[in-house]
Amino acid sequence: MRPFAYERATSAEDALERHNDGAVYLGGGTNLVDLMRLGVEEPSRLVDVAHLPYDRIELRPDGSLVIGAAVSNSALAADRTVREGHPLLAQAVLAGASGQIRNLATVGGNLLQRTRCSYFQDTSKPCNKRDPGSGCPAREGEHHNLAILGHSEACVATHPSDMAVALAALGASIRVQGRDGERTIPIEDFHRLPDNEPERDTTLEPGDLITAVEVPPVGMPSRYRKVRERASFAFALVSIAAALDVDDGQVRDVRLALGGVAHKPWRAWRAEEVLRGAQATEESFLRAAEAELEAAEPLRDNAYKVPLARNLIVRTLMELGEGS
Repeated sequence: MRPFAYERATSAEDALERHNDGAVYLGGGTNLVDLMRLGVEEPSRLVDVAHLPYDRIELRPDGSLVIGAAVSNSALAADRTVREGHPLLAQAVLAGASGQIRNLATVGGNLLQRTRCSYFQDTSKPCNKRDPGSGCPAREGEHHNLAILGHSEACVATHPSDMAVALAALGASIRVQGRDGERTIPIEDFHRLPDNEPERDTTLEPGDLITAVEVPPVGMPSRYRKVRERASFAFALVSIAAALDVDDGQVRDVRLALGGVAHKPWRAWRAEEVLRGAQATEESFLRAAEAELEAAEPLRDNAYKVPLARNLIVRTLMELGEGS
């Protein structure tokens, strides 16, 4: 690990002032410190923003939430307003990592997690995300848990966050403080697909500081389900965040997002379009899943994710439909 400076910001403005070339914001550090140990990240300065006044969860009169970026994952999952009004979000957070890590990890840091692709984490190997232009050995190498949707020749990595998948289904927005003031970014526009710039995970500008996440009310039965290789402490092979509103046997509204399949949380817009107004039957759910997965381009060893995602969509919607 290379030497670095440590500074604690006293305000958002102070954090922005301290952030320059080579500086990185530090929240809980559960991902960043690991990458520093591996030599993947080598910041010259850590600007600690974990103690800024963004550690509150606010319930608005309309049922929406404003979640501070410094709220810990444990506090988010345990909050009564989250568990009662947005159970999908609480379930997703609890599906990630261990209790000890959730105690330290922050909401802002969770959104900014970097891929767990083994080539990205191994500095002895080429990786376009870590070293642009060096190549993507995962395409021909070990890729059984990598992307089947939205990938490019430059990168087939997947985004690891469970929480971000739930936020994608909920249509959340990210509040950001930048050098030109505050702005709000819809989560669909926050994370990026790799294209030919896989080193850019998000649309954030240099120095941008996440201050909060805004989550609209869901108002319908919802669920988060994660398929993984072992029962705990594992990233998703495929996950789903789903909310379904059924009225008299017909789908009135639906929200779907998938994890473990793309470089960003994958909002299943095609499946949603197929389902709205359709009968809430297994046949409809299957047709919607297949419409979404038509765009899949699996690699040699991860084609199993296509039927896995299809079955996960159908099963989860069936259970939500029965509950409705």
